[in-house]
Amino acid sequence: MAPEKNKTVKSQYTQVLSSVDMTACEVCGTETILPFICAYCGKPHCAQHRLPEAHACSGMSYTRIPTITIHNMPAQHRASLALPSFKLSELQQILVAWLVLGFCFSANTLSNLTAFPTMFAISLVTLGLGFIGHELAHRYLARRFGCLAEFRLWGLGLLMAVGFALISGGRMIFAAPGAVYITPRSYGLGYGITQKQNGLISISGPLANILVALMFWLFSGSGGFIGLVGSTGFRLNAWLAAFNLIPFGALDGRKVFSWNKVVWAIVTIPAWLMVFLL
Repeated sequence: MAPEKNKTVKSQYTQVLSSVDMTACEVCGTETILPFICAYCGKPHCAQHRLPEAHACSGMSYTRIPTITIHNMPAQHRASLALPSFKLSELQQILVAWLVLGFCFSANTLSNLTAFPTMFAISLVTLGLGFIGHELAHRYLARRFGCLAEFRLWGLGLLMAVGFALISGGRMIFAAPGAVYITPRSYGLGYGITQKQNGLISISGPLANILVALMFWLFSGSGGFIGLVGSTGFRLNAWLAAFNLIPFGALDGRKVFSWNKVVWAIVTIPAWLMVFLL
C-alpha cells in the first residue's frame, strides 16, 4: 500500500505543478514557481541569481548610495556643516602653523633685535590673514559639498620651512606647514566629489588670497607703518595666490586647470599681473 500511496501523491504533485505557470530565471533559465523579482530591473531570477550583483543588474546604479552633499542632506545637518565647528586640536594646529609662517617670513631681520619683533608682528597680520583665509576657504567650501574637511599640520613641512628660513636668512622659504585634508563622506562607496566641485574647492584658496591682497593694497599708499603693513600684505598674498595657481603637482592650480582651463586663466593671469605690475 505504501508504494501505491507514494505514486498517488507524486501524481497529484505533478498535476499541481503542471497547472502552475513556471517562470525561467533570466540568467540561467532555471524554472521556478516563486521567482525573485528584482526591484531595480524588474526581471525574474532564481535564488542563486536573486541579488543585483549576481545577475549584473542593469539598474545597478540605483542600488548605490548617492553622493552626499549639503543640498540633499536633512535640514538639521546643514547648519553643522556650514559652521566652522573647529576642534581644539585643529585650532592648535592652525595656531602653530600661523606662528611658524610668521617667524619664517620675518627671519631676514633676526640679526636686528629691534626690527625682528616688528616684522614678526607684521608677518602674523599680513601672512596670517592670507594663510588662514586660504585654508578656511578650502575647508568651508569642502564642507558645503558634504565632505569631511580638517586642517592638519605637516611635521616635515614645518621643519623644512624653519630650516630654509634660517639657512637662507629669510631669503628662501619653503612654506608648507600643513593643509586642509578633504575626504568625501561617501568615499569607498564608488562615489566622491565631482571634478567641478574639486576645482571649486581648489580655486577658493587662491581667490581668498587675492581678496586679502586687494584689501591690503588699499592701505599700501598710506605711508609710515600702515603703508608698510599694506604693501607687505599685498605683496605676500598676491604671491601666495599666483604660486598656488601653478598647474603642477599638489598645487591648487593643477586641479583647477584639469577642471576648467578658462576659469584657471581668468584667475591666474590677474594674480600674476598683481605680482609683477602692482
